Amino acid sequence: MTSTSPYFTAPGVLTRNMSRRLCGAAGGRGLDGGGSSDSAKQPGAGKGRAGLPTAPKIQPGDSEPSNAARQKGKRSQAGGNRRQSASPAVESDSKWEPSHWREQWENIREMRKSRDAPVDSMGAEQCFDKTAAPEVMRYQVLLSLMLSSQTRDHVTFAAMRKLRDHGLTVDNILKMEDKTLGELIYPVGFWRSKVKYIKQTTAILKEQYNGDIPSSISELQKLPGVGPKMGHLIMKIAWNNVSGISVDTHVHRIVNRLKWVKKETKNPEGSRLALEEWMPRELWSETNWLLVGFGQQMCLPVNPRCAGCLNRDICPAAKNNLRKTNPGLPPSSQPCQQQQ
Repeated sequence: MTSTSPYFTAPGVLTRNMSRRLCGAAGGRGLDGGGSSDSAKQPGAGKGRAGLPTAPKIQPGDSEPSNAARQKGKRSQAGGNRRQSASPAVESDSKWEPSHWREQWENIREMRKSRDAPVDSMGAEQCFDKTAAPEVMRYQVLLSLMLSSQTRDHVTFAAMRKLRDHGLTVDNILKMEDKTLGELIYPVGFWRSKVKYIKQTTAILKEQYNGDIPSSISELQKLPGVGPKMGHLIMKIAWNNVSGISVDTHVHRIVNRLKWVKKETKNPEGSRLALEEWMPRELWSETNWLLVGFGQQMCLPVNPRCAGCLNRDICPAAKNNLRKTNPGLPPSSQPCQQQQ
């Protein structure tokens, strides 16, 4: 706590008020032990005997301001300076966040509490062998997410089951012919390219990571076919480390419909960067699971089910969609009126 005593000052610095108080306490003697304190008021006196500045000369009829008044003036001036310098800092600390997002978030949680979307039973967290060795489990998480790109969950789940039946380990994949690998993962999206990526990635893991997967997001993204969306989800599932928000096409679509971005983003990576600017970090790990399932069941890419959505009254996209599906309703009867 800062002392309010008039004797509290920086080491080696002596103020005029301190000089006067010390003089008075010494019975009128100067700081060097000689002379009178009244000598500071004599005309023409520029410095005291200790070489310190003296008080200004007081003209006849003037009254010297009291010490309390001087202290009040100093505090007022200091307070004004603090307020003036603090204003820009307050403005710079203010953070944008979308309107209604907390209510929208809780509504989506409510709609997802049954956990019956495809991602809940056939997503990446359900595709690996939970009885395998830790490094094998992590490798299977990586492969399941590599296969999931541009592929529905049930197709990815089926491909992972066939791979596991053939022994899904680093060594077995390296021994497997490309043709056999392609037959096992077909019909996942871009399966030919994924055969190449899987073989290249598996060889890197064997040579550089002793058959395990990298434990950092930067190293994961150096692997063939692994991008930010995949990398952040691998970090969460395989290493239990939340390194960022995993944004796929579902999440990208929904955050733009809900206006959870300052301005429309063009791709999932743009949405990820926009979300991480304002969303509390404790919600990052839940975002992908929550919004992917919501996008699979309610906020569909085409013909979203706005009429049954708990956010229909506070979702900007639902307002327009419901007007399209109910063209006969007058504006005052629209079931979704956007709140500002």
